[in-house]
Amino acid sequence: MGLGVNNTTKTNAAVFIPALWSDEVIASFKSNLVATELVTVMDHVGKKGDTVYIPKGTRGAPSAKAASTQVTLIATTETNNTYTINQHWEYSRLIEDIVSVQAFDSLRQFYTDDAGYAMAKKIDSFTQSQWAALQSGTNYSTALVGDGTTTWHPAANTNTGNAAALTDEGIRRLIQKLDDVDVPFRNRAFVVPPIEKRRLLGLSRFTEQAFVGEGGSGGIRNGLIGDLYGLPVYVSTNTQSVLATDGVTNNFAGALVHKDSTVLIMQQNPRSQTQYKLEWLADLFTTDSIFGGGILRPEAGVVFMLPST
Repeated sequence: MGLGVNNTTKTNAAVFIPALWSDEVIASFKSNLVATELVTVMDHVGKKGDTVYIPKGTRGAPSAKAASTQVTLIATTETNNTYTINQHWEYSRLIEDIVSVQAFDSLRQFYTDDAGYAMAKKIDSFTQSQWAALQSGTNYSTALVGDGTTTWHPAANTNTGNAAALTDEGIRRLIQKLDDVDVPFRNRAFVVPPIEKRRLLGLSRFTEQAFVGEGGSGGIRNGLIGDLYGLPVYVSTNTQSVLATDGVTNNFAGALVHKDSTVLIMQQNPRSQTQYKLEWLADLFTTDSIFGGGILRPEAGVVFMLPST
């Protein structure tokens, strides 16, 4: 029997159908933050001042000792590196009482988690931005491209830049660049963007059994970048994006860094505070952090420019 024209449909009874709201929150995925684990972190919490001086000694050379003569004295004027603590960032939300009363508790949980992540991302971005001065350069003036020898020029190729993907030879040349100035092999690491991970996964040289090691723990075979010639490779979605001269073409600043290449000075670790604002009938929630830093040993790292496509 066919349906009549007066049947009750979902549209007719819409006002009786409740909408269900989950107390879970859908947030954007978080970036891979790796830089602060790969540099020297100096704890300056609780100390006064806005400038940190780190002495930089000059290594001496031995002299041949001639019979019946005075030893050769070494006299050098030592210098120091200067770092300014001038980064003060905050994350604040004013939550009105009506929101506190009516909203799920997960709202505040999300804001607290989001504040911590926002601060961590800012500190990571600050740290990676310092690598523009590696090899004593300014604004990536000493950066190389993926072949390990060619200097990056943002105005090359009709102002689109000459960034190039890493090559096997390029990786070995980057490693040698640090070897040549006695940078310790231990505590070095590569930092690359996801696009470079994709390219590396497509090269058979980087998926060989002998290359990733026995067991493949953390290796390329299970989808994670492992080691390149014994050096760990970290994939960061927070690598610095650098424009070519045309103002349109993006390049990613990958890096090979030793832990002593960069110093991060934390004067105030991220802290969260709340204060009730009677004049607004609301809670003020704020997270802030104070930090600074810069290049500690410019020879202990090298940046390489990678294409974004």
